[in-house]
Amino acid sequence: MKVAILETGRPPAPLAEEFGDYPTMFARLLGDGFEVESFDVAAGQLPNPAQQHAYLITGSPAGVYDPLPWIEPLQQFIRDARDAKMVGICFGHQVMAEALGGHVEKSDKGWGAGLHRYTVVRPEPWIDTSGTIAVPASHQDQVVVQPPGTDVVAASDFTPFAALAWTDRPAISFQFHPEFSPAFAKALIEKRYDAVPDPDAAIASLDAPNDNQVVGGWIRNFLNGEHA
Repeated sequence: MKVAILETGRPPAPLAEEFGDYPTMFARLLGDGFEVESFDVAAGQLPNPAQQHAYLITGSPAGVYDPLPWIEPLQQFIRDARDAKMVGICFGHQVMAEALGGHVEKSDKGWGAGLHRYTVVRPEPWIDTSGTIAVPASHQDQVVVQPPGTDVVAASDFTPFAALAWTDRPAISFQFHPEFSPAFAKALIEKRYDAVPDPDAAIASLDAPNDNQVVGGWIRNFLNGEHA
């Protein structure tokens, strides 16, 4: 399957050289059977919304409320591509929610960083897990108003709208980062050491087992139309 990666940001330069860019991380997460084509959205690149069968929107250092010239065209693209499968991660999750009737703000809870745990609160055909999952997080912004036509799939006390499934279009989104390896997530916290609360604990948390591959499997199931 061909998946268009809408690249809305890049890792800090030294980390990109060591770990690769976000399309590379997602290609690694998706694995065999997927052909990835990337579009630099921040540079004004957007495909025709009817051109591809599947889109994945990456994370970004930007906020959906920032006055950047590419954000509103991306939101319009999301609204227009209603028949294509769509997956949003972190900023992608937020911009999908904002474009489709929800609302995103910089959370007064502050940074979420390190390995976070979420409860799977709703079964979906593409989910093969119950109970809780542990996945790296890296965000200040959060969805604070749930968009209409969505179900909450996973949640935590820190992030009540951690994963959403749309009921009126083939779309899912996640606040957390299944594409982040523990080493990359640790390096990102070190870059933000003075901003992240208790950065040493956040870094240490990433030594615990994670469910990145579990969530990667969810995304593969969703894109392939498979039931878990």
